Amino acid sequence: MNTLHDEIRTGVVALVGPPNVGKSTLLNTLLGQKISIVSPKAQTTRNRIMGIVNGDNYQIVLLDTPGIHQADSPLNKEMVKIALDSLHDVDIIIFMIDVTYPLPDKLTNAREVLKNTDKPIILLINKIDKVDKETLFPILETYDALFPFQAMVPISALKANGCDRLLEELLPLLPVRPRLYPEDIPTDVTERFIVGELIREKIFHLTHQEIPYSTAVVIDSFREEKERVMIHATIQLERSSQKGIIIGKQGKMLARIGREARKDIEELLDTRVVLKLWVKVVKDWSRNMRSLHELGF
Repeated sequence: MNTLHDEIRTGVVALVGPPNVGKSTLLNTLLGQKISIVSPKAQTTRNRIMGIVNGDNYQIVLLDTPGIHQADSPLNKEMVKIALDSLHDVDIIIFMIDVTYPLPDKLTNAREVLKNTDKPIILLINKIDKVDKETLFPILETYDALFPFQAMVPISALKANGCDRLLEELLPLLPVRPRLYPEDIPTDVTERFIVGELIREKIFHLTHQEIPYSTAVVIDSFREEKERVMIHATIQLERSSQKGIIIGKQGKMLARIGREARKDIEELLDTRVVLKLWVKVVKDWSRNMRSLHELGF
């Protein structure tokens, strides 16, 4: 095993692209564990999440960022700002698309961002398991004419197909220097943060379309006791009408959110978990800069 001071291929890589293309799935796949939440709904990731991928002769510090999109609300503008700010101090940019929504004319904002950087950019074409090769080749030709990418790599992040090829393209571009982090640290986010994200993920999966985007999760307490962890969390909503949907008839929806989140949290923490959830309404929090700053944006 290398020491922290041995010089290997080590660098910081930003994972960017439109919403819902599979960036979080790729991060979890490369790490071999779940630190970033996944949902079929767009704009799930709100913060920059760092995953540290280690090999015998490399360390890739991978930044999972919010999707680049046309932002209107203060929350969405903060999400896009987080994504763009992540490009400044990286060594490589991975620009990821969903092969089932490949049209370049929908990526105008992202193309402008990429043109303003001098970093090597790899195009990652995700979800290739959903199309045939005859569909894929014209898409590769289109993007090849669109921008001078360092490489174009088709993958299926969910099935881990193409990840070896991605590493082959990435590693020669990384600087030779010591590891930036010890090998036993998979991320810079705290367990409390991941727990909050896991709860939010269950809300995405279980509630109606209008609810997830109006939801934040605050971890009120995280206390380790003998052979278990006690967690108290508040689900923060924007409107009183949403509260009944989250709680559900006779509290059944809130209980299901808690039950399914607890399973993932116990797997994360490798111990028994007692999870208590409350619901609170903070009117229009996603449009209030003070509320956003209190939540860490």
